[in-house]
Amino acid sequence: MYRYDEFDHDFVQQRVAQYSDQVERRLSGEITEDAFKPLRLMNGVYLQLHAYMLRVAIPYGTLNSRQMRRLARIARDYDKGYGHFTTRQNIQYNWPKLSDTPKILEELAEVEMHAIQTSGNCIRNVSADHFSGAAADEVADPRPYAEILRQWSSNHPEYSFLPRKFKIAVTGAERDRAAIQVHDIGLHLKRDENGALGFAVYVGGGQGRTPMIAKKIRDFLPEEHLLSYVTAVMRVYNLHGRRDNKYKARIKILVHETGTEEFVSQIEAEWEKLKDSELKLPESDLAAIASYFQPPELQDRPEGWSGLASAKKADPGFAAWVHQNVTPHHHPDYGVVTISLKPIGGIPGDASDSQMEAVADLAERYGHDEIRVSHEQNLVLPHVAFADLEKVYRALLDVELATANAGLVSDIIACPGLDYCALANARSINVAQDISNRFASLERQREIGELKIKISGCINACGHHHVGHIGILGVEKKGAELYQITLGGSGDENTSIGQIIGRGFEPHEITNAVETIVETYLGLRENADESFLAAYRRVGPQPFKDALYGETSKAA
Repeated sequence: MYRYDEFDHDFVQQRVAQYSDQVERRLSGEITEDAFKPLRLMNGVYLQLHAYMLRVAIPYGTLNSRQMRRLARIARDYDKGYGHFTTRQNIQYNWPKLSDTPKILEELAEVEMHAIQTSGNCIRNVSADHFSGAAADEVADPRPYAEILRQWSSNHPEYSFLPRKFKIAVTGAERDRAAIQVHDIGLHLKRDENGALGFAVYVGGGQGRTPMIAKKIRDFLPEEHLLSYVTAVMRVYNLHGRRDNKYKARIKILVHETGTEEFVSQIEAEWEKLKDSELKLPESDLAAIASYFQPPELQDRPEGWSGLASAKKADPGFAAWVHQNVTPHHHPDYGVVTISLKPIGGIPGDASDSQMEAVADLAERYGHDEIRVSHEQNLVLPHVAFADLEKVYRALLDVELATANAGLVSDIIACPGLDYCALANARSINVAQDISNRFASLERQREIGELKIKISGCINACGHHHVGHIGILGVEKKGAELYQITLGGSGDENTSIGQIIGRGFEPHEITNAVETIVETYLGLRENADESFLAAYRRVGPQPFKDALYGETSKAA
């Protein structure tokens, strides 16, 4: 994985020193909160409902055991003993003292981590497929390109004050696990007919107040043109993106209002000036960055197959965990392990300091010292031999991280909502917990099959509700919380925006409504292999409206 170079070390240390001075002046009263706000946001420090919050960047969701142990120590020493992993593959601390934040950043810098560009109108943390470098279906590892984009965008003067925040995601497999079509720029790494690497380029996706699916504007962009083409996109956006209305400032609005054809024409014209400039990536630079992401040397472990089969036969719990949480690896003797941060009745994405340390131990002992954070708010050990799976499972059981629910109904994405966030209209955590408890039975979850529930506490959609198979949006109506349901959303290679199903539900009604939707699906699916999303796309919303609202749904 990538290691800081001399520039990175100097840059981060200078930023920490600068921020330390700013905090000192704020605490002394030399500068006001209004003056301090843009300074703290440049370093990932927010002011939430009850306390400051620090958001730490985990570039493309990749970290090692040393870094995970440092995150655990920060949770223990400076917070309330836990951290919250987010849908941007970052971690948030919800209770640090402002006076402690410079020290936290110093400790992060010691392990090559920071909180820069986790806020503000800049290019945010570049996200990637959490199975990158490991998945059996991957064409090539997209993380070297994410790292190139990180280096290029970090503190870039041209892109430090964009019309609005800007998010880029990359994937290297046909199965999109990075939700690239709901990003400002989505990049799908692929090969052309001659085997050369390049990208399908998507622009103008996003969720929030106006959800839109990105437009594919290039089917194949050769890899050496990555920076020049992204620069062309950014320049057109920076020039024409609206700054008078933050609700219309995202690039998705610019693409929509300009028209895709005209927007692409402007990008191509700008790119013609740039494509043969110093932004064209030399093969040597591509190779140098790629060398940091060389996969570990995986020894053949064929003995794992027989041991795995006997262990699964002896322990149904282990068998269920392997079935649900272990994904095919490109090496036949290995698997990709998803560690669910969604225990039944738990808070989605939260991990305690001891749990983080346990994951660090497992990564070091059995996972070639690699850990990933998924945008689905889980952790991943990308390289685990089948021969070691049972030992990993037993260790996860000891720290309550062995829930066998990856991709099932209780594997819920949820933002912090009104329990923490100053922007939220409604709570998210308690809704996720109630639904999780209602569907606690693993047998029932497996009968239902793949079903992605995503919950947001406000229209900003940090919980990705627009692309949930079942999406739940908390809104405020006449001073009370209300929950609106959308159905049929998806963030994969066949992205769709969920459709609002009808009137909202009060807090005490929402879990029953979800159960009604699930039972309706089970009654209408053609067979046990037809997923919720496939069934919804086949029959449409009306059966679900009828089940939820009765005869009034037909009149509506």
